[in-house]
Amino acid sequence: MSTSVQTQPRIIVDRVSKWFSKRSTRSMKDAFIAAVRRQPVRSTQFHALKDVSFTIGEGESVAVMGLNGSGKSTTLKLVSGVLEPDSGRVLTRGKVAGLIEVGAGFHPDLTGRENVFLNAAILGMSEKETKERFDEIVAFSEIGDFIDQEVKHYSSGMFMRLAFSVAIHVELDVLLVDEVLSVGDAPFRAKCNAKLKELAAAGVTMMVVSHSKGQVKELCTRGIVLRKGDVIFDGPIAEALEILES
Repeated sequence: MSTSVQTQPRIIVDRVSKWFSKRSTRSMKDAFIAAVRRQPVRSTQFHALKDVSFTIGEGESVAVMGLNGSGKSTTLKLVSGVLEPDSGRVLTRGKVAGLIEVGAGFHPDLTGRENVFLNAAILGMSEKETKERFDEIVAFSEIGDFIDQEVKHYSSGMFMRLAFSVAIHVELDVLLVDEVLSVGDAPFRAKCNAKLKELAAAGVTMMVVSHSKGQVKELCTRGIVLRKGDVIFDGPIAEALEILES
């Protein structure tokens, strides 16, 4: 069942499947022992997503939910282009920005300032645009004087703040948000949620992966529930949360 509004699509996931290889050894030590004993290292195929299809229209805010291993983060990475499907297709329309992994796209040996320009360029922002918005980006991130320190000295919370701040200051059509917003203190999380609501109100399409029932209730009107790589529900967020708990 789908409650997708009748608008132009921003995201189309069409009969997508994804497999990953799982090796029988559990560690480097196991692999070394197997090599010494000349034992073959077997691998099995893990079916992460199974013929998944859905469409997200302009301005929709949709939560993708499920237990660990259900395929929700894999789905987000496929939409972002970090991964490619083994079968099926993923189409997006417009500029897409993703908050998928804390610090992704950041170079540890560069300063926060240098990484702002690097990350903004990756997201399609010109140097001129970045310079114009630089002060706003730093102010929102609350990094302060740390902006001129190498980011390898940052905490995961500082990474998240700066990455989030860069992403939301890009002119974007689609924002993909993973569990990164669980990092950081409560006041900053509230500030992030307020900014996400502001973006949603402005018509930005959002696809959110979160274990926070409160967050998805506030941000999303629709929920897609995955279980072991299958879509088991696609509909109103309240019903999706009930399915998730059943």
